[in-house]
Amino acid sequence: MKTAVMTDTNSGIMKAEADSMGIFLIPMPVIIDDETHYEGIDLTEDSFYGSLTGGQNVSTSQPSPGDLMDLWDDILEQGYDEIIHIPMSSGLSASCSTAISLSDDYDGKVQVADNHRISVTQRESVMHAKKLAEAGKSAKEIKEVLEAEAYNSSIYIAVDTLEFLKKGGRVTAAGAALGSVLNIKPILTIQGGKLDAFAKTRGMKKCKQKMVEALKNDRETRFKDADDKHLLVGAAGSNLTEEEATEWKQMLVEAFPNSYVYYDPLSFSVGCHIGPKGYGMGISVCSKDYDK
Repeated sequence: MKTAVMTDTNSGIMKAEADSMGIFLIPMPVIIDDETHYEGIDLTEDSFYGSLTGGQNVSTSQPSPGDLMDLWDDILEQGYDEIIHIPMSSGLSASCSTAISLSDDYDGKVQVADNHRISVTQRESVMHAKKLAEAGKSAKEIKEVLEAEAYNSSIYIAVDTLEFLKKGGRVTAAGAALGSVLNIKPILTIQGGKLDAFAKTRGMKKCKQKMVEALKNDRETRFKDADDKHLLVGAAGSNLTEEEATEWKQMLVEAFPNSYVYYDPLSFSVGCHIGPKGYGMGISVCSKDYDK
């Protein structure tokens, strides 16, 4: 049984990396002034955030049913027997439910896992799926594993400006103005797929410290039984400089010295809501057969 692993760019995996790992990828559409672009294909991080902060009308969308099914058909025509597709969380986008509905036409050859993740934690699910596929697991078996492990993860995101949360209706105009004056930085969290408010601090330095404390608390409570070998920590950011990204990753390396820590840019689906200079972090507990 030859099983293909597929995901979208919300995982932080872009085309070159996906190609090198043998993972199939569908890019997320981004609409800028009514023109459709594709994350990682014809739209870079700098150009995306340049449009976002430059006053252009920017929004994200789900892959079209036609594009999704064309890719599935192409994968099966390449000789794969089945596909395990890992899209972003159903709690954050309709792309997962759309994929599940479309998969009904494939007689079980396409399995869509809704494991309620995005960004660094979604990446871990994809890498785990690849490992399971290489071990001979079927698409259905991989789907069951990923969905059973869905809540063994946690994400926190610090927002530098309230402007884009205001545009998305998550804060009022008055609240955004007051937050700007007081230098308030909100922290958002994703637990089980939905984006919720977690805390507020004054200044980004305190904000990052608060996030690290929250993630360490998750480690010591929710994930206390996990050994360090199977605890993966991801640092993320929206349009950070190389220096900012390195410093952020190092902060997590120091907080979790015995775990694997890496850095990924936040996906545009997240960046569209929080704007540039946001900081994210995530933790995932992987099963015993995961080997980073």
